[in-house]
Amino acid sequence: MSEPWDPSKPILEIDHLSISFFTRLREIPAVMDFSCTVMPGEAMGLVGESGCGKSTVALAVMRDLGRNGRIVAGSIRFKGRDLVTMDDEELRKIRGSQIAMIYQEPMASLNPAMKIGAQLAEVPMIHENMPRDQAWTLARQIVADVRLPDPDRILNAYPHQLSGGQQQRIVIAMALMSKPALLILDEPTTALDVTVEAGIVDLVKDLGRKYGTSMLFISHNLGLILDVCDRLCVMYSGEAVETGDVAEVFDAMRHPYTQALFRSIPLPGADKNARPLIAIPGNFPLPHERPAGCNFGPRCDYFQKGRCDATDIPMAPVPGGDRHESRCLRWAEIDWAAPPVLKARKEKTPIGRVILKLEDLKKYYAIGGGAFGGGMKKVVKANETLSFEAHEGETLAIVGESGCGKSTFAKVLMGLETATSGKIMLFDENVQSTPIQQRSTDTVSRVQMVFQNPFDTLNPSMTVGRQIIRALEIFRWGKSDAERNARMLELLDLVKLPRAFAERMPRQLSGGQKQRVGIARAFAGGAKVVVADEPVSALDVSVQAAVTDLLMDIQRENRTTLLFISHDLSIVRYLSDRVLVMYLGHVVESGTTEQVFQPPYHPYTEALLSAVPIADTHVQRKRIVLEGDIPSAVNPPPGCPFQTRCRWKSQVPGGLCDREMPPVQDLGDGHRIKCHLAPDVLSRMEPVIRIAAE
Repeated sequence: MSEPWDPSKPILEIDHLSISFFTRLREIPAVMDFSCTVMPGEAMGLVGESGCGKSTVALAVMRDLGRNGRIVAGSIRFKGRDLVTMDDEELRKIRGSQIAMIYQEPMASLNPAMKIGAQLAEVPMIHENMPRDQAWTLARQIVADVRLPDPDRILNAYPHQLSGGQQQRIVIAMALMSKPALLILDEPTTALDVTVEAGIVDLVKDLGRKYGTSMLFISHNLGLILDVCDRLCVMYSGEAVETGDVAEVFDAMRHPYTQALFRSIPLPGADKNARPLIAIPGNFPLPHERPAGCNFGPRCDYFQKGRCDATDIPMAPVPGGDRHESRCLRWAEIDWAAPPVLKARKEKTPIGRVILKLEDLKKYYAIGGGAFGGGMKKVVKANETLSFEAHEGETLAIVGESGCGKSTFAKVLMGLETATSGKIMLFDENVQSTPIQQRSTDTVSRVQMVFQNPFDTLNPSMTVGRQIIRALEIFRWGKSDAERNARMLELLDLVKLPRAFAERMPRQLSGGQKQRVGIARAFAGGAKVVVADEPVSALDVSVQAAVTDLLMDIQRENRTTLLFISHDLSIVRYLSDRVLVMYLGHVVESGTTEQVFQPPYHPYTEALLSAVPIADTHVQRKRIVLEGDIPSAVNPPPGCPFQTRCRWKSQVPGGLCDREMPPVQDLGDGHRIKCHLAPDVLSRMEPVIRIAAE
């Protein structure tokens, strides 16, 4: 019988943990000498690039490393007991009841053939032998706790009948059904819209306080970590490189990798011309190719040959900090307050003539009303009266939640769909009703797209060079194979990839390198308009900085018009010259980046801005969490499309928002807002984001 646990001791204590995966060829060390402590009621954040070992640590705590994974050294003590030495029966009693895990993709945790209520009630019935009626009552209470409307309807629904945000709330409810002492969250909001993410983050914090749950929160988003966590552990290539209190690590970092991460994310004040982001040079080392000494050495600005690569480097305490430690030999010698060496200031791309003009563009889809296509036809109003212009050399950002019509518009522009009505004038040619098969090669080559997921857009059986040459052949570029080959090498230079990569297969490339190949292919025909649909959201923050910088450099060189579709307002603020905010098929606000990010806002823009996590302790945000989900485009609300979620609705007299579509108000200098709010009410709006004095 084990001794009772002392609540003043750590709830989770990971000590010098090493984990390897064993293949037929070799042992691959995934995590090395990792230590981390979580106290009762504390939220610990794990951050780092993809492949650094964050999820491997979480799976080790759950003892779920699969057939090839093995803990080769160290201990994981939960409430004083070592999970590493427990047998399957003991682990079964702890998993799901005392330690619960929430995964990135909610549908992976839900049974599509069971109703939500049955899935929730199953947890206490299995772990606590709770009677069925009592378990259903508890399920209903926890569904209400996770702020889902109409709990009885939710309990009787199947997973596919819920939105992504609702599914994630159900997974959180399921994890909390047995009131676990430790909750592990592995990128729980990555697939969600920023507005839904804000609600989930607030929910997780409130539930942590309500149930006294300790948390291990895994994310690559430093802003989220600042919102949720008390403490932070930064990982790089299988090791913890810095740990400490969140605010202390953010403001007084003592490891070069932590500093490099912060310099590669677009915090307020970053400017693509005057203060561009600084990407981390080089690439993340493969587990079996780690350098001698410091793993970060080959990419570090402070590296000293013969010292940093001489021996393994242990974690060392940083005096005066709250359990602050760093895995760096030189942390006490570095001037951490020194400003970064700025790259050469870049000239702003001059904005030229109108290249693209949309007038009252509509895109409707007709769908069958019955299960087999019978019954009344329904109409999905994906885009409603879109009107805007895009100029040569300009970056126009299009932002909004999933389902607002951003990608539908992109498909219409590319010719993958044809518009229902309206005009798309592209280089003085109306292409509104011309599908891509009927467009001239010249038109197709001048409008290209960079997709969100670089993994899905490359042919796995063709070399990188051959894929770019194939695009050149389609666009009828060059008179001979030699000319096309030379142009392919120039395009690799353009996207800053070594020419030797022409012989590589896609599987030999990292995510950021694949995205560069996608960009090279998009520019193969001399594209003048490039639609970038969430081009960096699947990439690590350090790779994001390099790819966005690359897009800006190509734009300056080629005077490209870039339509940048995103829900990440931090990157939009950094990159864009003008912004369109879309909601349920409508453009609800448009203007220059400065206009859209300063009051007066459309109420929806205000909520979007307040939801963006910002990794800066000096930034104060007004918190506005939108209730409910974006309505269906099949059955949009009457009047203003945003009225079902608007916190300003009471400021408009006479129920106007419920009845009439708002007019477009011109606030001057091209700043337009589609809203019923009177100009004097709009003028009283306060900034959502303020930077506090140091």
